[in-house]
Amino acid sequence: MPKQRNDRSTHREIELLDALRRVGGSARIANLAEVLGVSEETIRRTSKALAKADLVRRVHGGVFLANAEAESSVLSRLGQRSTEKRKIAQAAADLIPDGACVFLDVGSTTAFVANALHKHRKLTVVTNSLNVAQAMLNQNDNRVFLAGGELRRTERGAFGADTSAFLQKFYFDFAVLSVDGIDAKGGFFLLGAQEAAIAQDVVARTRHCIVVADHLKFGQSAPLIVCPPEQIDSFVTDRPLAPVYRKKFSEWGIKTVHVDKSALM
Repeated sequence: MPKQRNDRSTHREIELLDALRRVGGSARIANLAEVLGVSEETIRRTSKALAKADLVRRVHGGVFLANAEAESSVLSRLGQRSTEKRKIAQAAADLIPDGACVFLDVGSTTAFVANALHKHRKLTVVTNSLNVAQAMLNQNDNRVFLAGGELRRTERGAFGADTSAFLQKFYFDFAVLSVDGIDAKGGFFLLGAQEAAIAQDVVARTRHCIVVADHLKFGQSAPLIVCPPEQIDSFVTDRPLAPVYRKKFSEWGIKTVHVDKSALM
């Protein structure tokens, strides 16, 4: 007789599928274990059960969603809420002057910021994003530096120790950062340990840090703090802040720019 699956196993499988969707459809086993607070062996065992059900595919050291429709890579995210992201991107670009040294991360909204900077001149752009580098290349005497490292297909960006080592060579006038979650108690959060490590390194070497995110990121949970919220200078979003966030952002000294004054979260 086949062994029955218990409620705990089913719960773990749901958690793992949800985590994969949140991080873009694929992740390393070590990262999933960190995000979910379980052992790597638990992730392997859970992913094996999901693979038998054709819900995920297992590769050496990692797991990815089997359903291409469910996989939310950076390319598909570029098409989600694109109108709002373009408005956010233009407002963020307006904060950056010609001639600045700027870091842009791999977020989908950040890719729109790269496009919004097309009229800027003589920028020094540093990024770990293939999309950003391509958008900024050969425009108005801009210099573009692409950080090396291990390329992640779903993010179209480089991550890891080599990436961090390269970024430590720079001091930035501005950094444009994306986040996975925003909380009134802790500030800004990310899902992945490598993304968080890069963000923390960049914030420590930046004069003016800008976070870009739409209103759907508010109340979303993620385990890793980007940085103490007081280190963020500007926040650009699509809607006015709810009172609880408006109060906290004021306490943290964050200047808020919202591009849609007709709506309230």
